[in-house]
Amino acid sequence: MKNNDATAQTQIITASNNGADRFLDDVLTGLQSTPKRLNSKYFYDANGDKLFQELMNCEEYYPTRCELEIFSEKTADICDAIMGDGDAFDLIELGAGDATKSTYLLQYLLDQQVKFTYLPIDISENVISYLNVTLPVTLPGLQITGLNGEYFDMLEKAASISNKRKVVLFLGSNIGNMPAAEAEAFCRNLHRHLSAGDMLLIGFDLKKNPKTVLAAYNDKGGITKRFNFNLLERINRELDGDFNLNQFEHYPTYDPETGSCKSYLVSLADQQVKINGSEPIHFAKDECIFMEISQKFTVSQTDQLAKNNGFKPVNHFFDNKKWFIDVIWVAE
Repeated sequence: MKNNDATAQTQIITASNNGADRFLDDVLTGLQSTPKRLNSKYFYDANGDKLFQELMNCEEYYPTRCELEIFSEKTADICDAIMGDGDAFDLIELGAGDATKSTYLLQYLLDQQVKFTYLPIDISENVISYLNVTLPVTLPGLQITGLNGEYFDMLEKAASISNKRKVVLFLGSNIGNMPAAEAEAFCRNLHRHLSAGDMLLIGFDLKKNPKTVLAAYNDKGGITKRFNFNLLERINRELDGDFNLNQFEHYPTYDPETGSCKSYLVSLADQQVKINGSEPIHFAKDECIFMEISQKFTVSQTDQLAKNNGFKPVNHFFDNKKWFIDVIWVAE
């Protein structure tokens, strides 16, 4: 179907819940748990967004380059697959970031005069504001509704404002930032938010030489380290925390058998931390905070994840090295 309206339309919808309260609750719950942990979704404030952009451009961090190659070289094939029968649809991106990769799809769809609306979802208000301002300038005619909030809250919002077919983008191997059981639950929940025939375009980082993987999360420039430490700085700034960053060090590890790459912050001393006037949280010397997992997959594992949770894998797109894959799943 054709889009005859060349005038860009923008809108931002923000979650009504108090994000600061949820941030505080999640931090206290995580640090009072055994073992201690922090939720990696909170990496992405304005400074975290900036650091992640630096990380994506550093020599060792291959995932972004691999997926960008897929989107830039196979744009037409991907778009032809998601366009289906040519009906109007909503293109929803979970964790949109700067939309560099999805911009290839947006431009192609606009060039083909396809009728669609782009709905980027991100927990970072900074990201959504940026996209709503910049994309209509760089992509004239784009219909965009930015959704600022949690993924599933905003998917429900998207369903409430439009009954068009949904094509969901979940890129960057963000599914790998969840432990296996959580990834299964996420896919089941995602399926519940979709209708039969809706599509998911999802990216996976594939297993490869262990040294290549580990270097991506332990870069020589220390960007990954600063990215992790930024969350402690954010807690200090936004939640009145008193973390002494000099008393922690960054430690990444990769298990090639399971494909599990994990990042920790290690306490260098026996110490206490207060957050928002809470009871002191005790850290033993050498105690770790689990910060993030970045799971690596085989192709057969990605197909099985789809089948386990109500999806059918229908298209596989690889980079030239076959280090990364983007797969189209159809909801059954």
